[in-house]
Amino acid sequence: MSVSCFSCGTPVPDIDGPVHRYMDSSPGCWALFGEILAREYSDYAYAAHHRLSVDAYAVQHPGKPSPQTIASVAVHLASLCLALERGAPMDHATRFMQKFTKHKSMFFWLEPPSHMGPLTVLDVWKAEDAGSHTRAVSEWASSAWSAWEKHHDQVRKWIDACT
Repeated sequence: MSVSCFSCGTPVPDIDGPVHRYMDSSPGCWALFGEILAREYSDYAYAAHHRLSVDAYAVQHPGKPSPQTIASVAVHLASLCLALERGAPMDHATRFMQKFTKHKSMFFWLEPPSHMGPLTVLDVWKAEDAGSHTRAVSEWASSAWSAWEKHHDQVRKWIDACT
């Protein structure tokens, strides 16, 4: 049996289990993401786009407004912007995120989109090999970033203020 994750909308296993403490998701969605992370951590061939996996999942599961979720969404959207729009290498995006979080006092809650994009954790989870995994992660990240389009200008302003 499956249910729709109440945050990203994807069909996930209807299970009981742990979830992230502030990125709201169904237990089945969190479990699928855990399997993706296990692939990425255990096999270098899957790890190339790990940064994008984490960013996409985070912005599709923004949680409720709090200082922690506000900073989380801002940081992960900025990372997506750097990677997808500005062509920054993954390691640069990771280093920038560390610098970016020092400016969290300027961030504010961005109202999440009503639809988180057509691609979700499930699309990556279904990947059958490292090549299809990497392609799926890249497409998922683009989909998640596009879903937040109404806030792109604000994210770009935050990035520019921190560079």
